[in-house]
Amino acid sequence: MGKKIRIKAGAIEATAELNGTKTAQAIWEALPITGRVNLWGDEIYFSTPLRLKLEAGQEVVNIGDLGYWPEGNGFCIFFGLTPVSQADEIRAASPVTVFGKVIGDATIFKKVAEGTKITVRRESNE
Repeated sequence: MGKKIRIKAGAIEATAELNGTKTAQAIWEALPITGRVNLWGDEIYFSTPLRLKLEAGQEVVNIGDLGYWPEGNGFCIFFGLTPVSQADEIRAASPVTVFGKVIGDATIFKKVAEGTKITVRRESNE
């Protein structure tokens, strides 16, 4: 079973599970991470203190995927279409490393406003 994290943005909270990538491990070791929400369509992203290289990069992702965006040192949460999506695909601005997935309904992040404080920490029952 993968490591679990808790994402809190304003009143919205979700749990996510990290995968086995080196990126996921680096993020786990850097937690907690706090930032301010930037919105790009149905994607939240915020800067992290990490400087990681792309690992198995992909532009098309799935709803609920967590991605690390090397160009902006960003932590991304994908919960719907972005401005560069084609048809019903979820497309990142440029390749990201998918390092985890939200457990449950990722569309709850539609309620989060730009500029909201966001905190990612290890799940307490880990």
